[in-house]
Order: sequence, then structure tokens, then C-alpha cells
Amino acid sequence: MKKGIILLLMLSIASFCVFTGCSKEQSAGKKIIVATDATWPPMEYVDENKNIVGFDIDLLSAAAKEGGFAVEFQNTAWDGIFAGLAANKYDAVCSSVTITEERKKTMDFTNPYVSIGQTIVVKKELNGMEQLPQFEGKKVGAQIGTTGAIEIAKYKNITLKTYDEIGLAIEDLSKGRIDAVVCDNPIAANYALLNPKYKPVLKIVGTPFTTEEYGIAVRKGNKEVVDMINAGLAKIKAKGIDKELEKKWLR
Repeated sequence: MKKGIILLLMLSIASFCVFTGCSKEQSAGKKIIVATDATWPPMEYVDENKNIVGFDIDLLSAAAKEGGFAVEFQNTAWDGIFAGLAANKYDAVCSSVTITEERKKTMDFTNPYVSIGQTIVVKKELNGMEQLPQFEGKKVGAQIGTTGAIEIAKYKNITLKTYDEIGLAIEDLSKGRIDAVVCDNPIAANYALLNPKYKPVLKIVGTPFTTEEYGIAVRKGNKEVVDMINAGLAKIKAKGIDKELEKKWLR
């Protein structure tokens, strides 16, 4: 009789563990697949060794290490990246995604991990134009589906030209095919201030004219992944790892 009671108790404990999770870390050993459009330096891009690198990559990798889970990045084109998330092709999108009310209707977000703003890049010889309304009658480029493109589209008299990759917009600007590019300020700085090809011919004008926050997008209702990533982000912030990565990539 005692053996039967003990066996029943063991089965009950095992069942409890299955449904509630008895491990110290619920995320331990779990692997998530993360899509990123690696065309957005210094946040995410492909280096000379064909590796996906950048601030976002280092940040989420550090969060995964601290949170006890694994992460695998998949280079994914921006124009279909959210559709792939909804179709369960991957677990999350970490790709300089601005948290907006519109996007929150169709996906969930982790806590914000960095603040940015939209910035205007022009050729160095252009003077006296530092605000977006001044570009009415001009052609301004941005990556398709980004908040930069959304901001340009607010002005009916500005011709918006969209690109699959921001680098293509920057190249067109340098060749004089368009009059300006609008993009996130870290990306603007990377091209106009650091890139040896574009630094001699491009400049940033004005100051960032939006206030935005990046978050990691997760399929709607997937609370497990949101909580897991948030826990990892909290740990790296507590240790100051996020600030170290900002100094490495964004300063």
C-alpha cells in the first residue's frame, strides 16, 4: 500500500512539473529563431566574413546568454519579415523595429531596449535645408515600410522613393539621383560620419525629428518568448552590458 501511495505521489509530481515547469530556469535549453534584415548598419549587417553582426545581434545574444536560452539569427528581407513572423517561420524579429501602436495591433513587443529618432542625410553641398517640410518638391528616399518612409509620406508634395535596402538609398543620394534620405540616426551616422565611401560627400542636417523606441517583435500572443527575452534584457541592463554595447556600436 505504501509503495502504491509513493508511486502515485511521484506521478503527481511529474505531472505537476510537466504543466508548471520545475526547472530553475523555465527558458533553460530553449532555442528561439530570430529574423533580422541584415542591411542596417551598425544595428545589423553582414560583415566581410559573411557573419551577421551589429548592435542588435550582440544585444540579443547577450540577453540569451544571461537568460539561459539560445538564439539563431536568420537574415530575412524587410518587406516580408513581419508576414513571416505571423506565419510562424521564426519566433521573433530583432531588426531595429520601432514600437508603434499600429504594429502592436498585429504583433507583441518586448520592453524597449534603445531610443532613436529619424534623421535627414543630404549631400554636403546642400545648404539651408534641415527640416523635412523644406524638401517639398524634392525626391526623398527611405527603406520601404520603415518609420522613415512613413514620415516622408506625411508630406504630399514630397516624392517618396522607397528601397529594399537603406544602402541603395544612400548610394542614390551620393550620385544625386535623390535629394535626401530619412533613416534612424544610428544608421545615418554610420553612413555619413563613419563610412569612408560616403563620409566625404554626405552629411546629417538638423536634429532627429521623432522620438522612437526599438523593441523585439514577437508573434501575437506568444507571452512565453516575450517574457523570456524580457528577463534576459533585464539581466544585461542590471549588469550594464547594454551600455557597453552602445559604446561599442553607437558612439
